[in-house]
Amino acid sequence: MVDNARGQVLVVDDDVAVGKVLVGLLRQASIEARHVPSGEQALAAFRSGSFDAVISDVQMPGMSGLELLRALKSEAPELPVIMLTAHGTVATAVEAMKAGATEFMTKPFDREEVLFTIDKALRLSASAPNDPPMPTSARTTLVGSSPKMKEVVELVSRAARVTAHVLIRGESGSGKEVAARTIHELSDRRGGPFIAVNCGALPEQLLESELFGYEKGAFTGASARKPGRVELASGGTLFLDEIGEAPLPVQVKLLRLLQEKQYERLGGTRTERADVRFIAATHRDLEELIESGEFREDLYYRLNVVPIWMPALRERPEDVVELASRFAAASQREPGRRPLSLSDAAKARLTSYAWPGNVRELSCVLERLSIFTDTDVADDVDVEREIARQRGPTSGPRPAAAPAAADEVADETLSQRRLEAERKAVVEALARAGQNRTLAARLLGVSRRTLYNRLAAFGIEA
Repeated sequence: MVDNARGQVLVVDDDVAVGKVLVGLLRQASIEARHVPSGEQALAAFRSGSFDAVISDVQMPGMSGLELLRALKSEAPELPVIMLTAHGTVATAVEAMKAGATEFMTKPFDREEVLFTIDKALRLSASAPNDPPMPTSARTTLVGSSPKMKEVVELVSRAARVTAHVLIRGESGSGKEVAARTIHELSDRRGGPFIAVNCGALPEQLLESELFGYEKGAFTGASARKPGRVELASGGTLFLDEIGEAPLPVQVKLLRLLQEKQYERLGGTRTERADVRFIAATHRDLEELIESGEFREDLYYRLNVVPIWMPALRERPEDVVELASRFAAASQREPGRRPLSLSDAAKARLTSYAWPGNVRELSCVLERLSIFTDTDVADDVDVEREIARQRGPTSGPRPAAAPAAADEVADETLSQRRLEAERKAVVEALARAGQNRTLAARLLGVSRRTLYNRLAAFGIEA
């Protein structure tokens, strides 16, 4: 049993290994879970127990997942039921949604997607059946009361009321996907799936097949038809993360998809219709990519109907303590973690730090504080230790009791001078290139990604 469990979930899958993985994953998140291998056993367990949500495989011997779904909905119409399958098709997804499924996920499943989906289902269960809907401010997952974040929350709220395409921009780790999920969660499409695909994580052909799916025989190894993310997002939202990394041939197909809501699977001849709301995100300078011919201008204007800029954490230091407190409270729900609070000195150190990794870096530091702090209250020394751990073993301050030898001082000075020279070279290259990052990278003889990493490390905005 999970102490202080946030809910009770019934996992139904004839694959015992999958069931165990899901149960373990949910229990790690302080959610009590029980696995049964068949629809018949699931129905019996539901009638004899108390569950807040159900995750069920679609294809099982005996009672299928869809049959179980209909039976559960006939007895408990408000019960959130999430369908899980390795054989997903549009027809199956549509049938499941019509029968009352809350979400539709595919195997292999993503840990974060599972936790986000079940968390949403548990909150739906907690407010059912007769509670009034939560106000927008209560449902949003965006944290911060600074003017910049208030502006973001207002834009997110407005974007959720319409179906126009959204382009979210900002540095890595600034919360672009959180904003996208919040828009989906507050929109009329929240009953449909939220499907994310990282356009920079896959090579061109693989990205194309992942987005649009493929027919049997489309290429070597395509032994059966596979639905793409566009199909799986039907009725919901498709989140195109790192859209600036999408290859030009994929951009052409995405443009047609956005304009006409039509596409073809790889190896297919039939035109498919897409009922999808698009949200894209990028940390790249799209205007610069357009100038260099790496991003289509027509796709940019098609996506940029509702532009949202996520501020860097250093631009809203007044939000750091609120975020840190939220992360500290979340970390103590993990098994083996003690309650953790922050001293005034710790809060001051957190606020004064520049956070080059933004909210993601702050989350990691707070998680480490919950693991490595020996008391229930973290102070500024604890914070400094974990920030130094993040930067690496050579970047932290040396212990006062161990003075550096002369050769170590020389090495440190040489390292500092090397960094200063590198920073100067980057600044000069940007100036010569008229602040065009692509041209600056060519002048320096490095890739654009390397240049972006150095700009972030040096805190240079161009």
